[in-house]
Amino acid sequence: MTARGAPGGATGADDHGQLAMSMTAKTASGVRRVGGQRRRGTRENAGMHVSAKAAYGMRALLELAAAYADDRTRLVKGETIATAQQIPLKFLEGILRQLRQSGIVASQRGAEGGYRLDKDPADVSIADVVRALDGPLAAVRGQRPEDLDYTGASTHLREVWIAVRASMRQVLEGISLADVAAGRLPSEVTGLLDAPGAWHRR
Repeated sequence: MTARGAPGGATGADDHGQLAMSMTAKTASGVRRVGGQRRRGTRENAGMHVSAKAAYGMRALLELAAAYADDRTRLVKGETIATAQQIPLKFLEGILRQLRQSGIVASQRGAEGGYRLDKDPADVSIADVVRALDGPLAAVRGQRPEDLDYTGASTHLREVWIAVRASMRQVLEGISLADVAAGRLPSEVTGLLDAPGAWHRR
């Protein structure tokens, strides 16, 4: 999985990026469709990507989770988070705004203001974060897998994409911010890390 969007911090705060995990299809001409948009590229078919928004959002929330562990009411400045995690400040502010609208983050304005978690980190899954920032966990060319209609030899392909989504849910819904912060991943996930080829890109 590769980070997408805001490379080198060049993307602004109102760049919505693509779905956090999206299955992309490449046409014969080398043009890929991602979330309904045409993009040039040479990546393999059905590549999976984690958006920069989701990756940065998780990193910001883990900073807030560390502060929450010390003091649940402690506010952390956006600048402090941006510096600690090397996230472009404007992009971070847009991410935190979305997380606030989703009820994951609370904010306070003013000289003494900042951000904090609005929920216990044990109650916030990675899936919650991904959905808050990027929408559904999986899409095929911008569509939900269950909405696809294949015919002929491809009739059963929809079940494959739905199974892919189910496997993603199993991982992302089973890991909380608290788990990641403590390095305490579920055995189901650590088992995947030990699978042959898990650390190799292919």
